[in-house]
Amino acid sequence: MNKKECIAIPTETVYGLAANAYSDSATSKIFKIKKRPKKNPLIVHYASLNMLEKDCYLNKNFFKLYEKLSPGPITFVLKLKKNSNISKNVTNNKKTLAIRFPKHWLTRKLLKILKYPLAAPSANISTKISPVSKEDVKDEFGKKIKFVLDGGQSKIGLESTIVSLINKPQILRLGGTQTSTINKILKNSLKFNKKNKKLTVPGQGKVHYSPEIPIRLNVNKPKQGEAFILVKKRKLSSKNFYYLSKTNNLRQAAKNLYKTLRMIKKKKFKSIAVEKISNIGFGEAINDRLIRASKY
Repeated sequence: MNKKECIAIPTETVYGLAANAYSDSATSKIFKIKKRPKKNPLIVHYASLNMLEKDCYLNKNFFKLYEKLSPGPITFVLKLKKNSNISKNVTNNKKTLAIRFPKHWLTRKLLKILKYPLAAPSANISTKISPVSKEDVKDEFGKKIKFVLDGGQSKIGLESTIVSLINKPQILRLGGTQTSTINKILKNSLKFNKKNKKLTVPGQGKVHYSPEIPIRLNVNKPKQGEAFILVKKRKLSSKNFYYLSKTNNLRQAAKNLYKTLRMIKKKKFKSIAVEKISNIGFGEAINDRLIRASKY
């Protein structure tokens, strides 16, 4: 991988647009290709603790979560060391860094070969639907990206959960690791702060994950000609019905959310209705994504 180029990589959450996190020129290309606001910081992906220790201060809460949950769909916000080589583009000149250890075998293999960590936000145009396959990335960018590392469909299908470990731990973004799991490990009662207006980590924008189609939430009956997203199979079916799972399985529903939104967009529906989804477990992360997508 060229130190100054961007490529798309697979992770267990979604596909990422990756570049050398130590390079100003490489990371600036991420923002340009994604049309991403420069104030929106990036998540950096690491292969090992040894490499991470060069850039960040590690603490007890980090080690507790790392031991149980990494590699996997969790991102940690840590204090950045003054002598770190991380590009200022990545942090928006902040003194903290969002990092994670991806689980996908192919990206882990790539990270072990490289001598630098990879800054890698989702491989999509900013505010649009996140990609969960090589084909999704090509839909977004065409030939603007020189290479897409094909790792099949993402197993989780939602971005990582972000937890800040600066001072008092906080959940900054819901995602592939449930809050209850984090609380059990930390013996805490953390909750996601929906009213946090500071753009300190990815996924906090008011409009995000959008198929660029109006979305109505908590709907019992769709309008004529409207795509209808449901979390479980119904006896009555329609060509306009899209099921996220067969049995109200929220983990499966989360995996299929972006894939379904992209499918509906391709079929050129004018609007989307979504039935009420239980706001528990993965349902909480699904609802967060749908609320932000509906702000389009």
